[in-house]
Amino acid sequence: MLKLVLFDLDGTLLPMDQDVFIKTYFGALAKKMALKGYDPEKFIKSIWTSVLAMIKNDGSSTNEKVFWKVFSEIYGEEVIKEEPYLEEFYKNEFQNVKSVCGFNPEADKTVKKIKEKGLLIGLATNPVFPAIATESRVSWAGLSKSDFELITTYENSSFCKPNLSYYTEIFSSLGVKAEEVLMVGNDVSEDMVAEKLDAKVFLLTDCLINKNNADISLFPHGSFSGLLEYINSIT
Repeated sequence: MLKLVLFDLDGTLLPMDQDVFIKTYFGALAKKMALKGYDPEKFIKSIWTSVLAMIKNDGSSTNEKVFWKVFSEIYGEEVIKEEPYLEEFYKNEFQNVKSVCGFNPEADKTVKKIKEKGLLIGLATNPVFPAIATESRVSWAGLSKSDFELITTYENSSFCKPNLSYYTEIFSSLGVKAEEVLMVGNDVSEDMVAEKLDAKVFLLTDCLINKNNADISLFPHGSFSGLLEYINSIT
């Protein structure tokens, strides 16, 4: 019996070209930090190093702690004092990154129709961002924090996609079994992997990411209308 629908965010509820988004986002962040004397090229490289450390997190601490541990190893402990400055960035300059993202009104409509069926909804976006950045992107998609039982961020998560423990951590947090969950996402490698835990999956193909050229016919797939049809067929 289906109890919980998990949605990815970037490229799923929020249309985007991920490469363009990351380039614009990191470019704006590096420009902001350059005002504090940080070399842009080194800064971006350091961000990537810290993100990769989060992706490899073994669950021994939160992704947030892993990020700042690695970041402070590069720049020294004093870099932690920049957190308020980074928060200022997310409140201001980061909002301009919305311009390289799309908007699909079907995202909000679909979420509301699923909620009307009495199903729980969670946001399973790769938790390499702080909550303030994730909640901004949720709003860009025409949704709000209150639409979700859980939103994974680097503060509340100890794993990342495609680690299966990322999903089991969500299931445990929301008190559901894998077979009671449907994971909806646009990335074959990161989102469809939930199927290995006996969760159901649906591949949203509007902004498809299929790095390994997998056979997507192996998964239920399509647009938001197809997703609703699929949910109706299994509930």
